[in-house]
Formats: sequence, C-alpha cells, structure tokens
Amino acid sequence: MGQTRMSWIDRFPGLSRLPPEVRADLESGGKVVSVPAGAAVFAPGQSADNLLLLLDGVVRVQQRSDTGREVTLYRVHAGESCVLTTACMLSHEAYSADGVAETEVSAVAIPRAVFDDLTGRSPVFRAFVFAAYSRRIADLFALIDDIVFQRMDVRLAARLLELADADGVVHATHAALASELGTAREVVSRALAEFHRRGWVAQARGEVRLLGAEGLRRLARPAGDR
Repeated sequence: MGQTRMSWIDRFPGLSRLPPEVRADLESGGKVVSVPAGAAVFAPGQSADNLLLLLDGVVRVQQRSDTGREVTLYRVHAGESCVLTTACMLSHEAYSADGVAETEVSAVAIPRAVFDDLTGRSPVFRAFVFAAYSRRIADLFALIDDIVFQRMDVRLAARLLELADADGVVHATHAALASELGTAREVVSRALAEFHRRGWVAQARGEVRLLGAEGLRRLARPAGDR
C-alpha cells in the first residue's frame, strides 16, 4: 500500500496538471497516512484539519439520527476526496457525520494551511477541489431522490447488486443493509424474505447470496426501461 512521495500526486488526474512550484508545495506539505479497517477516520464534532486524498481502500461516510438510525451517505474510493471534509475545511466547521474505514486505508493528508494556501493561489488546485465537490453533491441529491421517491425493494435490489463480491455474495447483516438504505431493519428483512420467495437470494448469518441476479436487475432497472 505504500506510495512514494513523488508518485502519489499522479494518482489524481486533476492534480497532475499543477505547475511545478505548486506541485512541489503540495508534495512537501502532504503526508501519507494509514488507517486500519474498522477505525474511525472522523466523527461528529471533530475539527476537519486535513483534506484526505485516498490512495487505497474505502471510507464509508454515514449519518446517525437522534434515535440511533444510520444511513450511508456515500463511499470514498481510491483516487477520490471526501466532500464533507472539503465542506468543513472551506466553512471552518466541525464534522456532522462519521467516516469509517471499511478496509485498510492509505491516504494523503493535506493540512489546512496548505489547503488554504493552494486553494487561494492555484486555479488548478481550486478546480480540482470544486470539481470533486460538485460531483459528490450530485450524488447526494440522487440519494435524497431515491430515499424520498424510490420504492424500498427497488433500492435494495440495486444495492445488493452493487455490494455483491465476485462470487455474488453480499457480506452484510440486515441491520447493515438498513443503514445503507436509511430505513429500518424490519423493512429490509421483509424485502429480503420476498426476494427469497422469488428465488433471487439465499440468506445465511451475515451474508446474502445472489441466486437470481437477473431478477434483481430487472427490478432495479428504471421503470421506463423495464
């Protein structure tokens, strides 16, 4: 997972166009850090002191309600940055959600002072920051649209297809899937029972095996395409 200081910047296409002097400042100011799987990357109330650019691994960003219900907002993958971190650094506000390392994570931490300096004086760096920000905001609007307007069984079918590994297995409990979709565990359990009745899935402790992926794909397909 280790990355040399002179090579990590080329993992981000928007940064590879930086002028040499700005690139040098970014390389000298950034620090490669590692986070073990399952560890907290950030938490509500914590100050956003570094912009994290992921080199390897996956970070899940989730929101928890006052009643304890969780919803997964998005995931940050290699080659991406976290929009919540960007927003907090721009506004000088604390985090309002959790970031959890789903896998072992390697990332470059860009300190606030370096972030502020390069955002102010480098159009290329500023464009990189806001392009990533705008893409993720669009994803969040799509999530809101799904939660408000999309049927839960359709959303669950799509998420199972997205989370399945190469063997067609989703390693997640009903509670974890409920967190993915922002709903109650009982709702997920009822939908999975119906999928099982149709022969689309088989369930075991902590996992769901996809047996009828085509049926799930038909259900998850936009209504106009079915």
